Amino acid sequence: MIPRLYVTADLHANGVIATDERATHYLRNVLRRQAGDPVVIFNGRDGEFEAEITALDKRAVQLRLARQKRAQDSVPDLWLCFAPLKKDAVDFLIEKATELGVSAFRPVFTQHTAATRLNLDRLTANAIEAAEQTERLTLPDIHPPVSLDQLLQDWPADRQMILCAEAGPALPIADALQRFTSAQDKSHLSDEKRSKPSRWAILCGPEGGFARSELDRLNKLPFVTPVGLGPRILRADTAALSALAIFQAVLGDGNLRPPPSMMPIGQGA
Repeated sequence: MIPRLYVTADLHANGVIATDERATHYLRNVLRRQAGDPVVIFNGRDGEFEAEITALDKRAVQLRLARQKRAQDSVPDLWLCFAPLKKDAVDFLIEKATELGVSAFRPVFTQHTAATRLNLDRLTANAIEAAEQTERLTLPDIHPPVSLDQLLQDWPADRQMILCAEAGPALPIADALQRFTSAQDKSHLSDEKRSKPSRWAILCGPEGGFARSELDRLNKLPFVTPVGLGPRILRADTAALSALAIFQAVLGDGNLRPPPSMMPIGQGA
């Protein structure tokens, strides 16, 4: 298997770069790679390149770049706003949400949030590893945590928020998202929601759920669409990942149709 690594250096054909401490340790001490071995690298800006190890020492691995393997692409402009969780749960959430194409993580403290601090360096490392393993070409932004008041105060008016509410008569998330794609009657939607937004966010609460006052406030905002995630009470990390998977299937890059040559017979355009 050819290792795939994230680097921070600028990438271009025939260039030479040196890896950072993390990548150096992985190539030398974990994979035991040698000079002449191939590597695939990306930096989140310049696409993905084939490269070859030309030298190794304790401080750095030198790589010579060959051809660009893939041009740079992007993921949907989708934020995940979540209440900080305990260490193992938040590590799992960052890893899997990165795999599912989140463009930015926005931790938010709510009234019932139990965790009080986040190690942003560790979360960034988790996101990098997830991007490396899933052939993603970008890294998600990871923002410092803020209060719910701060999050809403600075909220862009053109970013649609999908609120994962634990209780109440909220529309199932798939049905709610489908309404944004329908060309049929949209009289039930506010002016901000009548055209399909291009900027999105999913907001999930803590293990104890949102306070009633928080839900009341959120439901009054024009950019908020409350949705349900089914009849069962889900753990906070499960709720977030379920919402992301459904979003990707309905509105994200997960709903892209295969090219005609890959479609079953009889299922053309």
